[in-house]
Amino acid sequence: MNGLEEKIRELKGLIEEAGLEAGEEIARLEEKLQAQSKTETVWRRVELARHPERPYAMDYITRIFDNFIELHGDRAFGDDPALVGGIGFLDSRPVTVLANQKGRTLKENVFRNHGMANPEGYRKALRLARAAEKFHRPIVTLVDTAGAYPGLGAEERGIGEAIARNLRDFSQLLTPVICVIIGEGGSGGALGLCVGDKIHMLENAIYSVISPEGCASLLLRDASRAKDAAVMLRITSGDLLEFKVINGIIGESPGGAHTDPDGTARAIKDALRKDLEDLSGRNPEVLVRYRNQKIRMAGHWKEAAPSR
Repeated sequence: MNGLEEKIRELKGLIEEAGLEAGEEIARLEEKLQAQSKTETVWRRVELARHPERPYAMDYITRIFDNFIELHGDRAFGDDPALVGGIGFLDSRPVTVLANQKGRTLKENVFRNHGMANPEGYRKALRLARAAEKFHRPIVTLVDTAGAYPGLGAEERGIGEAIARNLRDFSQLLTPVICVIIGEGGSGGALGLCVGDKIHMLENAIYSVISPEGCASLLLRDASRAKDAAVMLRITSGDLLEFKVINGIIGESPGGAHTDPDGTARAIKDALRKDLEDLSGRNPEVLVRYRNQKIRMAGHWKEAAPSR
């Protein structure tokens, strides 16, 4: 029992003894307690999404896909280790896999750039996606990044253009595209891999236009209010399902995905099997039409009345 709960309990006891009425005060305190509880719940999910032992993309790829072969390079500048791409088999079905990959050690994180891709990473993803379309392979993306890399070199090589091109071209691919947010889904860096027919989130993943810390600094003018910003941003899997931004939530063990990586991988694999069975039998042009319709209908919004 925290301090506020104790205060409410004591206050209720005093009110009963004195025969007084203080319903408004009790209601105000209980509302504050509820808000505090929600904040802690949301922040707990943020912490689990960023947990250092949480499985990363390659941990799932080796558990879900057979005979995975990684492919490299964007055929224009170079290879980007922060974005992994290749071909593997889901059961006996060949699929193209695209994924953000973080590192666990300092050396790995330097190599993987903390999972933040440069333009060549997104161009590599698009190159492999077009090859998948050509050979009628479904595409699976595993999203886990705080965002695209905002460095000077990335800007010079056109990071904004690379992500924008992915958004446009992935929306038109004549092959099934399934996206799974496995950890952090941050800003345009996540969107560059998250245009698909089906989008799922792990239970403790997050998906947002900006990080809670960034929102707190820019909008709330107080970096210490990251927890409040996380609630305001509505970044949890439950929120995104309510807004119809995603199609489903994949459950995790109570302690988080890192406590049972094999079980989480099985749950992801089951969801992929179900979706591929459904999507692979559909006309590709119909897939594109519904994919674009889904994008336009995502979220809650209301057009303002035209001004006079």
